This record gives sequence, structure tokens and C-alpha cells, in this order.
Amino acid sequence: MAELRQEVDPGEAGLDAKALDRLDQHFAHYVDEGRLPGYLVAVARGGRVAHLTTHGLRDIAAGLPVEADTLWRIYSMTKPVTSVAALILVEEGRLSLDDPVARHLPAFADPQVYESGSGSDTRTRPAAQPPLIRHLLTHTAGLTFAFYHQHPVDALYREAGLDSAVLPGSDLAGTVDAYARLPLQFEPGTEWNYSVATNVLGRVIEVVSGQPLDVFFAERVLGPLGMTDAGFCVTDEQVPRLSELYGETDAGGIEPIAGLPLRGRPRFLSGSGGMVASAYDVHRFMELLRRRGELDGVRLLAPETVDLMTSNQLPGGADLRAFGSRPAHDEPGNDGVGFGLGVSVVIDPDRTQAPSGPGTFGWSGVATTTFWVDPGRDLTVQFMTQVRPKSSLRLFPDLKRLVHEAVAD
Repeated sequence: MAELRQEVDPGEAGLDAKALDRLDQHFAHYVDEGRLPGYLVAVARGGRVAHLTTHGLRDIAAGLPVEADTLWRIYSMTKPVTSVAALILVEEGRLSLDDPVARHLPAFADPQVYESGSGSDTRTRPAAQPPLIRHLLTHTAGLTFAFYHQHPVDALYREAGLDSAVLPGSDLAGTVDAYARLPLQFEPGTEWNYSVATNVLGRVIEVVSGQPLDVFFAERVLGPLGMTDAGFCVTDEQVPRLSELYGETDAGGIEPIAGLPLRGRPRFLSGSGGMVASAYDVHRFMELLRRRGELDGVRLLAPETVDLMTSNQLPGGADLRAFGSRPAHDEPGNDGVGFGLGVSVVIDPDRTQAPSGPGTFGWSGVATTTFWVDPGRDLTVQFMTQVRPKSSLRLFPDLKRLVHEAVAD
């Protein structure tokens, strides 16, 4: 077990200590008001942690505090890890961004695109082009989530039993086959829709590598990076450090809710949202990306691959708002924000709804966890808590503003 530690004083890293105090006080109020159980926030520059705060409780009923080694369900922050794993296979020549998904998953042969109607009256037509691996990485494949309730295809996912993106009782292979039986919302490569695509990518990784997703992650990503607590389940020794998961109540408070089944290897290995990790693990992963694919003498990706991953890949170079997309849960809005290969990327800081440097990239999880890397400021930031909100708590815009105010040079 490794634990994140503060390595340098804020001033030495070009950060304003008083502004960081304001940041801590701001989020402490959320805890005091009963809107968060507790949290961890870490800010690093040049790879050195210059601010690390833990506050509140990881388990309210047991009175256990948030500590530097607390374990968190990172949900969709799993997606960038899956993206790195896929890009490793791309660099090895075992996978290509321009491979049709059906080359590796035959169930995706002859895809159909939604045309009109709903339910049993849904009408489709053959796709003009097949979904490609790059479409999975960019959420432009035409897949969706059942819980959106905004499109007839969303309803078809619910009718197929995919309310939580998992086919009940099934594994990754069976669930992905269920996705493949449903129509695409749009022609691949033409629009953006945050979706189950990264689960499909996880299954591609399994097929191409010949290994279960958790084994490939452990051997090719987590182990080499020293992400010693990260994975799809927790051991008996890790259980005491795992944070309780809470949900927001109608009254604005929080209450314990069921979370990922982390005790014992899950049958469904979700490359979309199945991982648990410590702040140290997240710091190591951010450092890999900040250093463009290398960390402590271990190179997982070429610099050019990381540059591709963290540059906007949306059609026409547009931002997410251009596609009329609902805001992704890591951003207050999609203005000025594009999407790379598994991460959001700021393409127009003047249009974003929270201060961000150009080229800043990252992603978040539904339990109010987030990370980002700001290459221009040589800055990495993570915020960890465990609350699934009913609506936006407005935490991330405040976090970005307060961190921005703390950068003194």
C-alpha cells in the first residue's frame, strides 16, 4: 500500500496558500451542512503534491475519517484507464483505431441505425458505415445509456433489461452482445453521445489480448504504474479503508446507498465504471498522462499517442455543445469543451463555464469524483468523495474556480 503525501509547500510550487485555505473552507461547509460526508482534495505541480486536504468522514455511521489512503469508487474515471489500455494494444499493432468493431466483436456486424418510431414500431435502416474503435473511444459510435429517457433507443435499452448498463446476471461478453442487438441512435462518427461505448471497448480489449479485463489492467497498466490499490474489487485487508457510498436525498442531505459490489471479483467487469482506487493511484495515473506516457522509467504509451488521446477528436473540431448533447457529468456545461480518446479536453477557455486552461483534460465519476490535468500550468488536481447526486451539486465549477485562483504564477 502506498499513500499520497504532500511533498512541497504551496509557495514553492507557485500556489497561493491563502487561496488554498479558501478552497478547503468552501468544501468544509458542504460537510458541515450535511451535503458531503467528507472529501479529499489534492493539487500538484510538476508532479509534486503541494496541497493535500482530507476532511470529514468516509463512514458516517462508524465515525471513520477520510484519510489519505481511503479507497473510493471512481465509476466513470475508469474510462480513461480503459482508453489507455486500448491504446497500448493500438501501439502494439494488435488493434487499430480504424478497425470496425465487428472485426473483433462479430455481434456488431450489420449495424442498424434508428430511423423513426418507438418500441415494437421502431424503424431502422442499415448503417452507412460501421462503428469503429475510434468511435468507441470518442462516444461517437451511436450507443447510449438506458437512464437518459430522452430518445426512443434509450427506451429500447430499458426494454432489454439494460437499465444499469448491465444485462442482469450476465458478464461483460453477454452484456456487450445485448448492446449489439439494439439499433444505434445515429450514424457512427457523426454525433456525440456519452454511452456504454467504453464497456464495448473493454470487451474488445479482452478479445484482442486474450485476457480478462481485470488481468490485462493489472499486468499492463496498474502494476507497471504502481497503482497498488486500484482494481475491480477490494481484498479483506482493504475493506476497512473503503468509503461508504451516499446518495443525495430530496431534502438535500445524504443517506447510505448500495454501490458497486466490490467484495469479491465481480462477474461483470465494467471498463466504463467498475474500478476502485486510492488518491495515490489516481495521482499516479494523472502523472502518466502529464508526462505524456512515461512514469518513473516505465513507458506505457508514446508521447504522440497521449497527445492524440488528449486532443479534440469530435467531428469538425466542434465542442460538445455543437451536438446538442446533454452536459456530461464532469462539466457544468459543454461550451468550449471537446472530447479526445476517453477524456474531455478544453478547446476554448473563453467559452467554458468554469476557469480552465487550454488543453486541460480529465474526467469524472458519478459519485462526485474528478481529476484533471492542465498541461499549460503543469498542474494536476483530484477531488474525491462518495455522493451520487440527484442533480448537480455545483462542486466541480467551484473547485475549478478556486484552484484557478490559487495559481500564483
